[in-house]
Amino acid sequence: MPLIYLCTLKEFPISRLFFVVVLIILFFLPALGVIGIYYYFSYDLPRIESLRDYRPPLVSEVYAARGELIGEFFIEKRYLVQLSDVAPIFIHALLAAEDAQFFEHKGINLWSIVRAAFKNISSFEIRQGGSTITQQIVKSLLLTPEKTLSRKIKEAILATRIEQYLPKEDILTLYLNQIYFGRGAYGVEAAARNYFGKSARDLTLAEAAFLAGLPKAPSYYQDVKKALERRAYVLGRMAELGFIQEQERQKAEHEPLRLVEHAATSVAQAPYFLDYIKREIEKKYGAERLYNEGFRIETTLDLSMQKAAEAAVARGVADYDRRTGKKQPSEVQAALISLAPFSGHIKAMVGGKDYRQSQFNRAVQAQRQPGSAFKPIIYAAAIDKGYTPASIIVDSPFIVQRGEPCTFWEPQNYDRTFQGPTTLRKALTYSRNVVTVKIMKNIGIDHVLQYTKKLGIEGDIAAHLSLSLGTCSVSLLTMVRAYAVFCNLGSSIEPLAILRIIDRDGTVLEENPPRLSSAISPETAYIMTSMLQSVVEEGTGKKVRALNRPCAGKTGTTNDVRDAWFIGFTPRLVTGVWVGFDDMSPLGKHETGAVAASPIWLDFMQTACEGEPVQSFSVPDGIVFVKINPATGLPPRSVGEDAVFECFKEGNLPTDTPFGGENNIDETVEQDVQETMREPVVPD
Repeated sequence: MPLIYLCTLKEFPISRLFFVVVLIILFFLPALGVIGIYYYFSYDLPRIESLRDYRPPLVSEVYAARGELIGEFFIEKRYLVQLSDVAPIFIHALLAAEDAQFFEHKGINLWSIVRAAFKNISSFEIRQGGSTITQQIVKSLLLTPEKTLSRKIKEAILATRIEQYLPKEDILTLYLNQIYFGRGAYGVEAAARNYFGKSARDLTLAEAAFLAGLPKAPSYYQDVKKALERRAYVLGRMAELGFIQEQERQKAEHEPLRLVEHAATSVAQAPYFLDYIKREIEKKYGAERLYNEGFRIETTLDLSMQKAAEAAVARGVADYDRRTGKKQPSEVQAALISLAPFSGHIKAMVGGKDYRQSQFNRAVQAQRQPGSAFKPIIYAAAIDKGYTPASIIVDSPFIVQRGEPCTFWEPQNYDRTFQGPTTLRKALTYSRNVVTVKIMKNIGIDHVLQYTKKLGIEGDIAAHLSLSLGTCSVSLLTMVRAYAVFCNLGSSIEPLAILRIIDRDGTVLEENPPRLSSAISPETAYIMTSMLQSVVEEGTGKKVRALNRPCAGKTGTTNDVRDAWFIGFTPRLVTGVWVGFDDMSPLGKHETGAVAASPIWLDFMQTACEGEPVQSFSVPDGIVFVKINPATGLPPRSVGEDAVFECFKEGNLPTDTPFGGENNIDETVEQDVQETMREPVVPD
């Protein structure tokens, strides 16, 4: 055997071994390395199963009684949509801008990365990205956004896993809801509303191309020139990919960019009302759920009434400034609240003249003295103690001993005069202070305090005779609720702002029917309503007669004219108005409830009642009408004697004795009452 042949045989095993080693080095070791890298970076990766139950932060929306959107609560402005809720043209625009091979690749697209790099280099700016839509979801939902090699490897691993776990349509839906478009808009629905004031299902080609270009760099493309260039690029890509025709591209490219004002996209009507319900919801469900869980909040607010209330308050404040000679808008404030008496539904709420300047809700949060607006509570308590509208009380000087020895309080009427024998109706009609103090003295302070609770007036109310003139501190809402008892034939209604709350899954979290409870008798309530009608017809509230329909109410003015009130009602609506300064400054000598507050009430009610049928107050069983002499409170004794019809409870008709029994009040100096009080409150 030749020598050379022997050498080949000897060398062959070595060559074969070398070849195998080379193969291992070239192929198997890199494969092992890749596997090792994969397992290294796969350790402790987020679980993709959470994507199946995608529950991002959503906007909680607030709706008025007729379905109008009036407010939103959110941290991330996002509205959850399905793929079918989005215009198909936007889907094409998005794929053209972000991931044309989305339906072909398995999570990553190497060719897209290379192509994007060349495009960006040639244009000297970042016009394309190499990440697929799936990778962008990983970056947004599962990983932190730092730009490191390790994160990119993890991103690629997770993207391939997601593609195996979810259908393409679900991945695209995640992207449409999650991605940020600028202007505080998360997801395509919020973007469509923020930029164009419409739903994503209604986007045009030009609008779709504009929005599709934003996710790459939302802040950068807020510049209109850059945004138009980006839109042109997206339209060009759509044409290249066959999504649109060339003529469509040209037409859309030349279409003007009509963006809505950013301020117009912030829904915040009835801001004081929104704050009110926000506090209620946060107290019950917590702020985190309110701002993230996408509640649908259905409220009692009547948007047309709310606008009328805001306009009435604005005009009332401006009229005050003109009357008092203010050349610049003053710091005077006003509040209004209106509710339906039989349901308790709050129809309108204004907590101040300008929410932007002050968020303090004076309709609910302010505690002010009601002055003579409190008198109807005293008179109602008297009716339940046997008084009638025809009862005679002598309007004459009356002295009460204060807490200190030899210190007395002598209440005065607003006009500093006395009218002598006065019927209960006339005393309330003309808001006689002295008569009211005498009534409270006679029926007892404890009885009045118990009565205030029946009408929903809670809190620490001092047991003083001065309470008869409204020296307690109450909110406007509390007083409106109390008057609603008269309108509601004796039933107390809990004020209601929220009708229903539904969560993102369609589950009804709460549903609130009217909450009524018996407070006083229907007969007493009707008699008070009748007497308050006299206040409007001929007394301190006669300015609101211009409403030209049955209504009842009472003015209120506090000491030094620091607070002006008018609270009144028709058979279907109870409304209260307050005017004053936050620092308790006087409004001015003549700025009483009749002058400052009742015109605002009338202005609002004229609009609120427009188109409504004229209704009279219902007369309950147990009420009878008897002719009396208005001067004596007794039935007429002759044919020619003055006589008017008066309402009474059955079994409590006027007697032949004008001054007697429980209705008579001794006019001697009262020294048995220990009284601590402020300066007396004047009426109207």
